[in-house]
Amino acid sequence: MNRFESDLLAQIQRRGDGVAGRVLVACSGGGDSVALLVLLWALRKSLGLELSVAHVDHGLRPESPEDADFVRQLCRALDLDLVEATLGVKAHAEDQKLGLEMAARELRWNWLRSEAEQADAAAVATGHTLDDHTETVFLRLARGGGLGCLHPLAPRQGLRWSPLAELRRADLRTYLQARRIPWREDASNAEPFTARNRWRPLLEGLRGEAPELDRHLFETHRQAEEAEALARALIISWEGTRWTIADGHVIFQRGAWTEPELRWTLEVAFHRLGWPREATLLRGLSPWLVERLVRGRKPSGWGNFHLNPEPDGGYLHLTQVPLPSRA
Repeated sequence: MNRFESDLLAQIQRRGDGVAGRVLVACSGGGDSVALLVLLWALRKSLGLELSVAHVDHGLRPESPEDADFVRQLCRALDLDLVEATLGVKAHAEDQKLGLEMAARELRWNWLRSEAEQADAAAVATGHTLDDHTETVFLRLARGGGLGCLHPLAPRQGLRWSPLAELRRADLRTYLQARRIPWREDASNAEPFTARNRWRPLLEGLRGEAPELDRHLFETHRQAEEAEALARALIISWEGTRWTIADGHVIFQRGAWTEPELRWTLEVAFHRLGWPREATLLRGLSPWLVERLVRGRKPSGWGNFHLNPEPDGGYLHLTQVPLPSRA
């Protein structure tokens, strides 16, 4: 085991990813997924893994048969079982009115989940990297994702396992080159037809100025995640004393609430009730509510929200309850 492999092993053990037994490794033939497969193969005994490989042909690129053949040869060299599928991405995209990228992701993951269930696999390993995390952060920020943007890429998300979540793409390729292991390049990754692809050259420019951007961002997000968890724990500890939910209302105790306290409380309560909780909405609602919980004595409204005062506080209700989410 070389230094790079031992560092990855230490990361997985430190995080407590909790993966053992049969693992289905998704391998496209690209640099990230080839490094994923080779690294897990090198660490399989230390982690107690039994590996098999899954390869998908999306039918979108003329090089797809060559990619599939490359993965077959790699699996033979590593003596690993391989399952393959060809997916009708274009037809699915047209039928469901989806973009090709979304259609490919949906079909691919449905197939991987099915194969994992048949193989009784504990996880599907994917080659998501630290670079993917940074790209996702900027994509979310551009859409106005608020604090949710500051969540690090979770290495374990249900069946999905991303053991390379703290590793840079460039370091993975350096590792493969040192071991003289080739990989396939997908030229479509450089074409600007997706927002992620358009962000990549912009981020490379930022990395030229700040080479440790990805690692610093990931650490910042881990700290933000910890701070958010602490804040939510505090808000939940107040439930039953400073606030509660009853009969579809949020009931507040009268007292010296601050705007940040109310925003966090509203976010937690609205999430449970299925009410809208966009950051701009909560930022506008909280100062109005602070004032009325201190000295409000008459019913009052803010948008679709209404506060009915009581001697020791007041209860907030929504006049137009949103339809349940389809997600």
